[in-house]
Amino acid sequence: MLRQERVSINDKEVKVNIFDMAGHPVFYEVRNEFYKDTQGAMLVYDVGNRESFEALDSWLEEISKDIGSASDLQGVVFAVCANKVDCRKRIVEEAEGHRWANSHGFSYFETSAQTGEGITDMFQALFKSVLTAIENGGKPARINASTSVGYSKEQAEVIQRLKTAKDNYERLGLPPGATKDDINRAYRKLAVLIHPDKSLAPGSEDAFKALVNARAALLQSHR
Repeated sequence: MLRQERVSINDKEVKVNIFDMAGHPVFYEVRNEFYKDTQGAMLVYDVGNRESFEALDSWLEEISKDIGSASDLQGVVFAVCANKVDCRKRIVEEAEGHRWANSHGFSYFETSAQTGEGITDMFQALFKSVLTAIENGGKPARINASTSVGYSKEQAEVIQRLKTAKDNYERLGLPPGATKDDINRAYRKLAVLIHPDKSLAPGSEDAFKALVNARAALLQSHR
């Protein structure tokens, strides 16, 4: 589906052609005709559906294959949209989506098509980045994963583990039956890493509470 809009970016009126690509495999032969000359692309996944998140790699692979050449791909501005953030049962946490986007140098947005949250900001940022890339000779700026998000991959992974682990030993990264000293050492190491007063990673506060509770429960079991 094609939609044409006129938008104001940096005090300039710009005509934008937006193509909504049907994702089902049966539409591939139609979809692949539109990749050539692409200047901006949105990779959208459902935060309540892990399969849609894991499909991001295959979407990027398809675009890379059909756009023409590596230089053509380098000229595309990408935005990753974590959609349906209004849903109650979130499966893919913000830190995980942010990490995937930044590992590729792409911008990341939390959005909801239902409520409109983040939609305007995402489109404005995408259009502005495309225009800037055009003015820069077709070279879009890429996100520096090491500096853009303000937290490390290790912090994000620890937070994710604390949220999803099956038991308290796993939360602390310890084998079952670990000693009190092991528990306290693991706790101190993780506390320094994700304490909400020092960590900017999304979910740090809840993860730290889970860490404190896990340590207390394990020490209690050793009495």
